[in-house]
Amino acid sequence: MILDDSSINSKFEEVYLAYFSKMKYFAKEYVVSEADAENIVQDVFTELWEKKELLTMPVNLVAYLFTTAKNKCLNHLRHKIVVQETVSLIQEEYALTLQMNLNSLEVFDEDLFSEEDVEKIISRALDSLSDKCREIFIMSKLEGKKQKQIAEELNISINTIETQMGIAYKKLRVELKDYMTLFLFLFSL
Repeated sequence: MILDDSSINSKFEEVYLAYFSKMKYFAKEYVVSEADAENIVQDVFTELWEKKELLTMPVNLVAYLFTTAKNKCLNHLRHKIVVQETVSLIQEEYALTLQMNLNSLEVFDEDLFSEEDVEKIISRALDSLSDKCREIFIMSKLEGKKQKQIAEELNISINTIETQMGIAYKKLRVELKDYMTLFLFLFSL
């Protein structure tokens, strides 16, 4: 039996009216959200409209509609589970980070950072640098001079200053690894 466009439209409307609410109820039983169930059923009917030649064939249309709805519900639930697992993982990692920060602050010894101790720690760390590297670092970070000014005073290029500052940061990170909070506080870029 061959149907013309108006017959196909009429058949589609008939199927839509007969099964939309039943399919929505079916989908809602699994996906819980009424809005999600409605979207799934709308997708099923959109797909049916795109394959409207099925309306002219001897096909078990009810089986097709509910199988398509079932598969769309499965995909929806799988997606929701992946999203929920990802959110949970991110929340777990965030909670672990917060716990580590809390633990770190709880063991932070305030007495360790008396002015004398800080000076000794910094002095030892700076002594690990070569003479030129230490001089550049002190001029930049402790005296607050700009790279251009340092380059003019020492008669070296800005590129050399940048290289020496990179070396200084790497060495100081190693030397002050047990005092990372102090390092970050004093020498943040």
